[in-house]
Amino acid sequence: MTRLLTLLLIAIFAIPVKAQTADEIIQKIDDNMSADTRIVESSMIIHGRRNSRTITSVSYTMGTEKSFTEYLSPAREKGTKMLKLDDRLWTYYPANDRIVQISGHMLRQSLMGSDLSYEDMMDDRKLCDVYTPVIESTETIDGHKVFVLKLTAKVDDAAYYSRKLWVDETYFLPVKEELYAKSGQLLKRTVLSDFKQIKGRWYPMKFNFKDVLKQGDGTDWEISSIKFDEEIPDYLFTKAALKQ
Repeated sequence: MTRLLTLLLIAIFAIPVKAQTADEIIQKIDDNMSADTRIVESSMIIHGRRNSRTITSVSYTMGTEKSFTEYLSPAREKGTKMLKLDDRLWTYYPANDRIVQISGHMLRQSLMGSDLSYEDMMDDRKLCDVYTPVIESTETIDGHKVFVLKLTAKVDDAAYYSRKLWVDETYFLPVKEELYAKSGQLLKRTVLSDFKQIKGRWYPMKFNFKDVLKQGDGTDWEISSIKFDEEIPDYLFTKAALKQ
């Protein structure tokens, strides 16, 4: 009997664990990062060549098509608001009480001097809807196994033609990412950290964005509070809300 049990245990543990496919991995990333609604309070620390400055904000997101952001500090930025509806973006500037639509080449400009562009902020689509993934290899980072994925755009309006992700197999979130132009030129790097489990999903609470074409130490984005699937009033996603 003992020998039979031993053979059974060997047989059970010998069954190979189903390997993760590239599509399954990015689906798990999307499951973690996407939500019906999201409310985020955060600080954006922009590191310049001589000094750093911090901008705080609260943002409300519904799906991948609607978002509203209000900047809270410092005084120079306080009251500035941004509204995204589908592929359109408007910014309200309280100093002159004007609403300006950001479009075309302006979307590639820096967001408030940071390493993020308006286009970066707008593109909240799921990875599986924009890119075709391939697993290139596996590595170990800080004792954790990571999948190295190459993502290639399958839609014409992707902000970046390709992306390289190092995805932690425990959290199924990228720990770092590289963003490339169609020419193959590296444009930006992102490092993600401080993963926390919220409502059954893992989410990074700290990001460092680095535009490799700019000087400086990049831009840190730190989340102080995040809520998923909370009710958000529809009026926030209107141009009238920008001046309220």
